[in-house]
Amino acid sequence: MASTESSIIAARNEGIVSALCNHISDLSLDPKKISKEGFEEKEILSLFTGILQLTGGENSVKNKDEVMKWVKFANDFSCNDKTRESILKGFNEELATRSVLIGNGLSTSEADIIVYSALHSFVSCLSKSDFVQIPNVSRWMDYIQNTEDFGGAFEKIPVEKALFHPPASWSAILSNSDQNLKKSTKPSGETGKPAEPETKKSVKKKTPDDIKPTEEKNKAAKSGEERKKAVKKSSEGQKKTPAKKTVELNISALNIQVGLIRKAWKHPSADSLLVEEIELGDGNVRQVVSGLAKFCSTDDLTNRRVALITNVKPGKLRDVMSSGLVLCASNQDQTVVEPLLPPEKSTPGERISFLGYEGKPEDVLNPKKKQLEKITPDLYTDDKGVATYKGIPFMTSAGPCTSSISKGTIK
Repeated sequence: MASTESSIIAARNEGIVSALCNHISDLSLDPKKISKEGFEEKEILSLFTGILQLTGGENSVKNKDEVMKWVKFANDFSCNDKTRESILKGFNEELATRSVLIGNGLSTSEADIIVYSALHSFVSCLSKSDFVQIPNVSRWMDYIQNTEDFGGAFEKIPVEKALFHPPASWSAILSNSDQNLKKSTKPSGETGKPAEPETKKSVKKKTPDDIKPTEEKNKAAKSGEERKKAVKKSSEGQKKTPAKKTVELNISALNIQVGLIRKAWKHPSADSLLVEEIELGDGNVRQVVSGLAKFCSTDDLTNRRVALITNVKPGKLRDVMSSGLVLCASNQDQTVVEPLLPPEKSTPGERISFLGYEGKPEDVLNPKKKQLEKITPDLYTDDKGVATYKGIPFMTSAGPCTSSISKGTIK
């Protein structure tokens, strides 16, 4: 098993170095020396930074900050076996509107090379039915493997490309268009009969009786035009109300941070409520009231990390101030409820992120807009207990947030 894993890592690293050397002209590194340089056991993040330092290629990478985000993504994918399926689903949604990872065109970057190399061993082992479920990933991987030179480190993943068949209705439309075009371009006299020369038509002199109805028609037409002008002038005088731009509501509106519960005690006037003192780093401490008394003891919560929504509107719950909302997972009949658990090495105060949703959170959620109520139906734990939004994991610097409750709801 170990030898198989080490061979996969060696092939992956060889492919990365080979493709980077071909992609970045300033790099002068022989891919065959990869084992001598000691890269075979390193993580992708260490490998990439090591290559740049060794070759002096730090200044050759464009959009370095964006590239490093994707390098970290590839590193997390390689290190977290349990969350790969969830991460891959989220990555598939991210690729729905892009051909490459950075920019809006078709030019690949170091990010595409690194992420492709990280995904290859996992994706190449997927069944045909599983592969069909990630069409955007398969399209992207097919493009990268046919664009970049990985030096033969990877076998190409076979991708079945659907044949394009125009709808039957198109044929009828095109046929009608051709017929109309022929009719419009048919020259005079094409019927076989010679065109008859035009002759002067006799002009009949108008009598007073003929002129009278014509004058009445002209007056009616003039009157109609005046009415139209008046209506148009009136409408132009009215102020036009600009159309409101609709902004899609998503998880980025929430400011979800890692919190550390320092103290917990029973609510003085409600048996179902607990009060927690939660640290968010840099001396920032929040008092939060949660309905967890039936499911957790104060000892269970003390020194426990939680996922805390910090931009809800503060308010009192039974006369005790609460300035946050602890996100909890629950089973279907809600007999088991527990707070989501960020990794032990995650930092109190850091914002929990979601791949593809990097927007700025609201300063304070507006209760009247019911923003939270519209987002929570898309929060759930997957079959491995990983907390997700539409299948995209709750990610921290140390990995995803989890729960012992699989396929549960999150509120």
